[in-house]
Amino acid sequence: MQVAAISQSINLAIAQINCVLGDIAGNSAKIFAAATQAKADGASILLTPELALTGYPPEDLLLREDFNQASEAALLALAKKIQGITLLVGHPRVHEGACYNAASVLQDGKILATYHKQALPNHTVFDELRYFKAGTAPLVFEHKGVKCGVLICADVWEPSPAKLAKQAGAEILLALNASPYHMDKQDSRHEVARQRVLETGLALVYANLVGGQDELVFDGASFVLDRSGTVVQQLSAFEEVLALVEVDCSVCNRANPMQANMTPALSIEASVYQALTLGLKDYVTKNQFKGVVLGLSGGIDSALTLAVAVDALGAEQVSVVMMPSEFTAEMSVSDAHLMAEILGVKYNELPISPLFNLFRETLADEFSGLPFDTTEENLQARIRGMLLMALSNKFGTIVLTTGNKSEMAVGYSTLYGDMAGGFALLKDVPKTLVYQLSNYRNSISPVIPERIITRPPSAELRHDQKDQDSLPAYEILDAIMEAYVEHDASRADIVAMGYRAQDVNRVTSLIDRNEYKRRQAPIGVRITQRGFGKDRRYPITSKFVLNS
Repeated sequence: MQVAAISQSINLAIAQINCVLGDIAGNSAKIFAAATQAKADGASILLTPELALTGYPPEDLLLREDFNQASEAALLALAKKIQGITLLVGHPRVHEGACYNAASVLQDGKILATYHKQALPNHTVFDELRYFKAGTAPLVFEHKGVKCGVLICADVWEPSPAKLAKQAGAEILLALNASPYHMDKQDSRHEVARQRVLETGLALVYANLVGGQDELVFDGASFVLDRSGTVVQQLSAFEEVLALVEVDCSVCNRANPMQANMTPALSIEASVYQALTLGLKDYVTKNQFKGVVLGLSGGIDSALTLAVAVDALGAEQVSVVMMPSEFTAEMSVSDAHLMAEILGVKYNELPISPLFNLFRETLADEFSGLPFDTTEENLQARIRGMLLMALSNKFGTIVLTTGNKSEMAVGYSTLYGDMAGGFALLKDVPKTLVYQLSNYRNSISPVIPERIITRPPSAELRHDQKDQDSLPAYEILDAIMEAYVEHDASRADIVAMGYRAQDVNRVTSLIDRNEYKRRQAPIGVRITQRGFGKDRRYPITSKFVLNS
């Protein structure tokens, strides 16, 4: 048997690309363009993200025969166009009556081999067991005398797939990924990838998807580990990148990537801000909205939302409306106007007092003898929501709601009021992090007036109202919320952490009671390990007392 000659080195390429889910033709064209450029740059093999051909996650589109047929046809057409470079591309595959999360090796007009993902995640935002059958066999293909083992995303998080690839003769591991962002995720990726390297003695090339898809943001941040488990190449996050990876093959059976560019890690604030920006940009552009509109209240949540919106879309695609009432402080109006001027967005004032008075007059007989309470407070929020939705309908923009995760957790929000809109940008951002992000954005250039950041937060729905009239201090609320929602800590456990039982019982009871509101909220960018969306699926109607 003739043995292929081993090159002294080979150049791989990573295509960290932003795919549009369902745009199979567009994704195929993007992949082919990346292959063409990689070949021109001297690469002989190109690695793309998981399910790059269709976008990720396709969800119930995978249950449609026409979707799978379009994917298969696109794969065959793409294979015929690939010449002079080996392409490793992710795609769904229907085979013998089952659907697989697959990756195929394309070379010189042909599909040389196809791998089926073995580890199918079925937790947090992942539902792969709903759609896919798990593969059972490794795939190792030879490229210029080097044997390459293929893994797909969750395969890296389990020991078995990498070990099977090693047993099949792999000399380097190539991993296609669609790993969504949350805070501190990159450290976890590095650690599990390092474990696979140390277990197998094989270097690993990790290509990750980038871009926003509904509530998920894929941050890219692809990387390369050498045989010792050291990160020798780190790509940037939150942007498309085509990068070369030089692999030293001079020592038999010891393919080892060379040291290359190392993009510095982002701070938590920088990474979250970029995730919000990319998530909003892709949601608006991929869904072809003409722009966004939001209510600018003079408070910190709407201020941060505005800053992100302008950074994501440009001032020309953002408009804001200040809707003052008799309870709105003059400083709120002036700060909102000032921020709109700083960022150059379209600004308008629509006072709601005439409408509020009209509603109260209409309901006067029904409400006779009853005190002013949350009914009238919510009525103001609903008037504002109605006006924003009217502007959205008339001009084809989407309403950005401005509520944060702390408010969503405890129900400090109004159905059909401040919750009315198409995208809840800060839905997974705790209030304390809102302040951190605002200060971070101002460290780049001062766009949020300082008084907005330093004044006590208030919904301004009645005289002299402060958030802390109804809620514990946000430092306490957020800590309890994180323990209860993200880590499933019991109430007793949280009290043992040093928090007052009164505060713990109050916050956790509010979280349990307001599932019905969260279920009706718009989607928003996920930035924590467990957001209020696909991550946390509690029943609305339930008599079980959680973590009592």
